[in-house]
Amino acid sequence: MRMSSFFDQGPPPPCPAPFNLAAHVLARAADVPDKIALAVIRQAGAERWSYGRLEAAIRGTATGFLSRGFAAGDRILMRLGNTVDFPITYLAAIAAGLIPVPTSAQLTRREIGKIAAEITPALIVAAEGVALPEAPACPILTLHELQEMRALPPADYALGDPNRPAYIIYTSGTAGQPRAVMHAHRAIWARRMMWQGWYGLTGADRLLHAGAFNWTYTLGTGLMDPWAAGATALIPGADVGAEALPLLLGRFDATIFAAAPGVYRQMLKAPIPALPMLRHGLSAGEKLPDTTRAAWRAATGTAIHEAFGMSECSTFISSSPDRPAPPHSLGFPQPGRRVAILGPDGPVPLGEPGTIAVQASDPGLMLGYLNAETETKARYQGDWFLTGDTGAMDADHAIRYLGRADDMMNAGGFRVSPIEVETAMRLHPAITDCAVAEVAIKPDVSVIAAFYTADTALPDPDLKAHAEATLARYKQPRLYLHRTDLPRGANNKVLRKVLRDSFDPGRSAQ
Repeated sequence: MRMSSFFDQGPPPPCPAPFNLAAHVLARAADVPDKIALAVIRQAGAERWSYGRLEAAIRGTATGFLSRGFAAGDRILMRLGNTVDFPITYLAAIAAGLIPVPTSAQLTRREIGKIAAEITPALIVAAEGVALPEAPACPILTLHELQEMRALPPADYALGDPNRPAYIIYTSGTAGQPRAVMHAHRAIWARRMMWQGWYGLTGADRLLHAGAFNWTYTLGTGLMDPWAAGATALIPGADVGAEALPLLLGRFDATIFAAAPGVYRQMLKAPIPALPMLRHGLSAGEKLPDTTRAAWRAATGTAIHEAFGMSECSTFISSSPDRPAPPHSLGFPQPGRRVAILGPDGPVPLGEPGTIAVQASDPGLMLGYLNAETETKARYQGDWFLTGDTGAMDADHAIRYLGRADDMMNAGGFRVSPIEVETAMRLHPAITDCAVAEVAIKPDVSVIAAFYTADTALPDPDLKAHAEATLARYKQPRLYLHRTDLPRGANNKVLRKVLRDSFDPGRSAQ
């Protein structure tokens, strides 16, 4: 009898109680107040924050919120740019028992108006030039007023049940309507499973994250986790482009580098200098192409360790320095996680595709979608939370990622993963990026189409020959469509649905 696709090697240590997420993140400040917690780095220098200064600014800001009469559970809508004000505000609100709602500064007035109507904030914290809701029904705190609060006496941390709400984030909306995801204070405790399960993080590390302050990937991996471990976080200034990152990695002695796959691709367009202090890279946000992984190792001599997660749950599948991923694999469930590959009746046999699922008791899993009980319940199958992504588990529990469930393609009755086809097509030396989708060429007839970027349109016979050499017949694209770029969401994930929906069989070339 074949074994089922199920991983469970015991739960993680329980979250302490009473608990406060911000107190956990800043616990090392008392031990190393003079150590640099954060450096905002540029080619001309850096703005440095010690642990002591950082905690004082956060707890002073918390006092400022409380002095204005806000009570536990009140929501603060964050409309801030790519500056250190973002994490200070976020952690100050949580320290005070309030619930921050971080949002992208790129959202329009219409988009942020919909969010404000849903979360009914008690306060909006806003930087100049960032879009605000029309006729907001709550006070607005300016950036100047916010920064003045840092000098106030420190507030006590609001301790309580680790399962109570701590913050709300919005999904990217790549699978439909963006949802307000409520997370508990315990979510930060769950992230400790990443320290060895993904990062290989220690207090001696200097972790450079390429993302902006106001991106949740940066907030977690780039800031809060290094601070909780007593490490140093390095964040590029708002004006620093990808082309400058290799120089900054060397100049500021970064030992770990974290970025989305697209940043790695941009950096690899030019020679990368020697980086003797760099131990490895981290990647999340979208599937890392094998070609990018190999090119990075060739250029730097270091590995990239990839992780899989989502807005509803911290990353729970990853490779790490202690356990590199097998070829074409995401990696392994992190120790302390309970993960399965599910079919309609439960875990599928090893090697068979199914929905990637995490156990409902995982401490990193969301409390639920705000004001959406039906949608929340729909994400569960018994005791499992369904990610909406497909994968397959090998005998050693390594998991291969096969794509979003709604991105899976059907070719002559065979289910085909877009990831597998894209990986093969990116091996073509002239293709710079590729996304594939099943498109309808006439009623009841659909084919696999490869949308690719290259310096110029490539001959179809050349692309077909490459596909024939790298893919089984039923996996080969039938259409090859040159694009100047591929549609991506705010988190840099390619939007295959946009490609499907915008495909016009009468205008198949651009």
